[in-house]
Amino acid sequence: MEKEIIQITNSVRVINVKKACIDDSYFEDISAKRIKIVDANLSDLEIEGAQLGGAYIHNIGMPPTGHPLYNPDARQKPIRFDNCDFNKSIINNCNLSGVAITDCNIKGMKINGILIEDLFKDTRK
Repeated sequence: MEKEIIQITNSVRVINVKKACIDDSYFEDISAKRIKIVDANLSDLEIEGAQLGGAYIHNIGMPPTGHPLYNPDARQKPIRFDNCDFNKSIINNCNLSGVAITDCNIKGMKINGILIEDLFKDTRK
């Protein structure tokens, strides 16, 4: 397959992309509201300086059992969040094993209905 470079500058476009490889693409200073990405490999994706308010990110991870690309030996690379505002966000039904939370404001943060601040108060007595 031949690599084609497409440049779009100072333009308003609606782009529908299906079954395409857009590896190593670079987007800067764009409006990408209401974009939907389905069944995509976003490994090593980097998003910087973006506003994600209202984003709905779900069903993320390795393909589940029964999926044509399922591999029981495959392991997902860790995801990293730095300097993000997750104020009042909801994390539901996620595998957080081995997660490290460092230098974060956890005021009001709950896990399974338990205030994390209260857990820390109990251990400092």
